Amino acid sequence: MNRPLIMAAMSALPLVFSLTGCAPSHDVNATLKPQNPAASVNTTLPTALQNGWPQSQWWTQYHDPQLNALISQALTQAPDLKVAQQRIVLAEAQAKMAEAADGPAINFSSDVERQKMSAEGLMGPFAFTDPAAGTTGPWYTNGTFGLTAGWDLDLWGKNRAEVEGRIGLVRARSAELQQAQQLLASSVARLYWEWQTEAAIKTVLGNIEQQQEAIVAVDRALYQQGITSSVEGAETDINAGKTQQKLAEVAGNMKIIEARLLALTNAQSSTLTLHSVTLPEVQTTMPASLGYELLARRPDLQAAHWYIEASLKEVDAAKAAFYPDINLMAFLQQDALHLSDLFRHSAQQMGVTAGLTLPIFDSGRLNANLDIASAQNDLSIASYNKAVVDAVNQVARSATQVETLMAKNAQQKKVQQDASRIVALAEARLKAGIIAGSRVNQARIPALEEQINGLKLQGQWLDASIQLTSALGGGYHFSSTNP
Repeated sequence: MNRPLIMAAMSALPLVFSLTGCAPSHDVNATLKPQNPAASVNTTLPTALQNGWPQSQWWTQYHDPQLNALISQALTQAPDLKVAQQRIVLAEAQAKMAEAADGPAINFSSDVERQKMSAEGLMGPFAFTDPAAGTTGPWYTNGTFGLTAGWDLDLWGKNRAEVEGRIGLVRARSAELQQAQQLLASSVARLYWEWQTEAAIKTVLGNIEQQQEAIVAVDRALYQQGITSSVEGAETDINAGKTQQKLAEVAGNMKIIEARLLALTNAQSSTLTLHSVTLPEVQTTMPASLGYELLARRPDLQAAHWYIEASLKEVDAAKAAFYPDINLMAFLQQDALHLSDLFRHSAQQMGVTAGLTLPIFDSGRLNANLDIASAQNDLSIASYNKAVVDAVNQVARSATQVETLMAKNAQQKKVQQDASRIVALAEARLKAGIIAGSRVNQARIPALEEQINGLKLQGQWLDASIQLTSALGGGYHFSSTNP
């Protein structure tokens, strides 16, 4: 065999290795797939949501500036949101780092080295001074400076897959921030309306206390005149004492709620000043559609979706690692044994190198990395499926609770109307002189108690409706302008 043929065969060895010598990859386990109801969820904005239910800032529908200010302060100052925002910043920086690693790099480097040559080593001739040979040993001051460049061609898309995976993580982190904001807003709104419910109950309890005081005053006057016994007055005093206990309990509940609101809003003051407002009216109908498509608004499902996308790219990157890696490198430098010669044209050196890295045997490292990426992908899909099932169940429970409370509120209104008619009848009898004024006071107390029951049901409906809005994702939707 002649020399040119031998050289040609040797030059073809890298190509042969690249085609047949790659480290063998084994088959990974079958990847999980989104199951129903997960398969029924998509990111398309349904008509019901396009028509504005629930809206992006759903709490503004209450037209309560006080609530708007509390939620705004919470979304601005809450420590949990600061943590979520920093996670996004970190994920964005990591994505930029991965993207930068996929491009070429040019570096400038320089160094100066003072060294003594060994007469017994490979560079032994340079250890002596020999003008004929051009050596001035044994000491030399070597200098080098110039440019070096490198570029990983990424023929199999490994770097690109890693970049896309990082971008998926950024989107997942953004969705998690939206989820944190929605949960925080719903928590503040629930506490706010709970406070307003307690405040309304406190007002009604104050009215009951006034009616009881009027009855007590009449009973005492009748007892002093010997018309009634002390037993009747004692019963009235006991009822008045119970009302005062309820007032103290309501006042304590309001203080607890205020403390929780202060914590959620991260307020610097030690007290929270709220004024009472009228509770919103209970709605009589539910939205026309509460199907799976509404779950597209849930940020936690969007985050789980993007984690799947990111894990799929990690699998692609792990598979691409089995293929040859080709790098281009180049340098343009000045190099001289003596600094005095460093800037001469003759000290210039340059070169271009094409490097190929081919995995042949790695004791299973690449396969283990592929198994890890595949397992992470399966875990992301399983987590997504579970999140969707949990979301569907949460919506179903919340919707059922809202419907039940709607019916209870409607029935309670009828009870309150009947109690109001009894009061009106007592007032008419008083006007006709048939009964005493204390009988009217006694008739008003049950009506006021039913009013408290109505306020409690109204507050429960408010809380349930906020939970339903939160279960449907509030107003979150993915924007195509996100990174």
